[in-house]
Amino acid sequence: MGYALTAEEAAALYRRYVGMVYQICLMLLKNVPDAEDAAQTVFRKAMERKEPFRDPEHERAWLIVTAKNECRDQLKHWWRTRRAGEESLRTLSCPPPEGDDLREQIWALPEKYRLALYLHYYQGYTAQEIGDLLGRSPSTVRTWLVQGREKLKSRLEAEGYEHP
Repeated sequence: MGYALTAEEAAALYRRYVGMVYQICLMLLKNVPDAEDAAQTVFRKAMERKEPFRDPEHERAWLIVTAKNECRDQLKHWWRTRRAGEESLRTLSCPPPEGDDLREQIWALPEKYRLALYLHYYQGYTAQEIGDLLGRSPSTVRTWLVQGREKLKSRLEAEGYEHP
């Protein structure tokens, strides 16, 4: 017989990580309903795991990688031909960590920059840890962070934002 989360463990796991998983899914799918579905699928997969997590960091890393993979699977699926417009981003059920303008500018960046910036600045991962999660070298992640910040700065300056 395999390992199974109790209802209390599953609820606690969900409460601890739903915001993070949802934000990752929303960044990658750019669409509220699909992000909600993907986040739900990630937690269903966590409940179906055959073995327990080693520690809280393993649990968190597994959820990040599973969310990224679930979103990629959804994006590749043949039925995915629709995309919600920018207006759907204003109806988030989970508030962004920063202002709407910054969030929209981050989401407008290519995926590799969005994910690297989110994991580094909002989840506190180092370049080494992000590299381990995404299967990339730390130097590649550092390059993405530098390039992502430069692209974000350019986008913000184009929108009239002046750095103090």
